[in-house]
Amino acid sequence: MRTLSLMVATVSMALGAGVFLLYAHTIMPGLGHTDDRTFVAAFQEIDRSVLNPWFIGFSFFGALVFGILAAVLNRGRPALRWILLALALHLVVVVLTVSINVPLNDAIKAAGDPDRIPDLAAVRAAFDEAKWRTWNVVRTLLDLAAFVSLAWALVLHGRSTPAVRPKG
Repeated sequence: MRTLSLMVATVSMALGAGVFLLYAHTIMPGLGHTDDRTFVAAFQEIDRSVLNPWFIGFSFFGALVFGILAAVLNRGRPALRWILLALALHLVVVVLTVSINVPLNDAIKAAGDPDRIPDLAAVRAAFDEAKWRTWNVVRTLLDLAAFVSLAWALVLHGRSTPAVRPKG
């Protein structure tokens, strides 16, 4: 269970970091080159789509749950400090996301149907793309560091676990 919990924590962290990285290098730069109506409509739909069990359940909150499980199961082992570091980094990501990115996401969705918004430029400006993108890069780097910490924890775990040799 130690190995499995650490592997699942590592994979869930990697997937979450990958989502943030995709926003940083593809989604937001692509949307940045669109007109106001396209930006507002596309961002609203992307944000609705990302709220799914794969991202929210397995990656975003799953990284915390699986990380805590891995920490509990690896108490007193060399990997523990790296697991705890990953958990701390990802906890910062959760706080940043909930306090900065989610309110911006919710505000742009609350603006309503883009076909009925009289001033799309104002909605886009209020969203503050630069702020959203900056904090997304911060959470991307933090989650990448958390992933690396968990990957190193796996290495240490492997080094401290006796090898099982096949009989015969």
